[in-house]
Amino acid sequence: MRETLGDSSFAAANVVAADYFQSYSVVGLLAVIGVLFVAVAFGAGRLLRPVVPTPEKLLTYECGVDPVGEGWAHTQVRYYVYAFLYVIFAVDSIFLFPWATVFAAPGYGATTLVEMFIFLGFLAVGLLYAYKKGVLAWT
Repeated sequence: MRETLGDSSFAAANVVAADYFQSYSVVGLLAVIGVLFVAVAFGAGRLLRPVVPTPEKLLTYECGVDPVGEGWAHTQVRYYVYAFLYVIFAVDSIFLFPWATVFAAPGYGATTLVEMFIFLGFLAVGLLYAYKKGVLAWT
């Protein structure tokens, strides 16, 4: 009898797993079709385009104006710090929204409040460190 119960629970687990993977097989199929579509489009473009390199075609394009200097000029990126801080706080907001929905659920209030203050504390320490280093000074 024990073998029968084991076999039936194993069969039930296989059915559940099959249903689970079958529901995601459509997503996988669409992903494969999407990748193939892009690969075929790029391949067709590479095969069908005319390849006639001329010196004019190899110049750097500057909105119709004749290029000045080299195409590989170094540029100073000033706003990378602000972009980095934006990404950090965007990720912070991604974690805040689910927290706000769980916070109202019974039995989760104090625990989630402490966890969120720890998370916000790490962000505050990082922000204070950046401020002390002078990274946030506008130049």
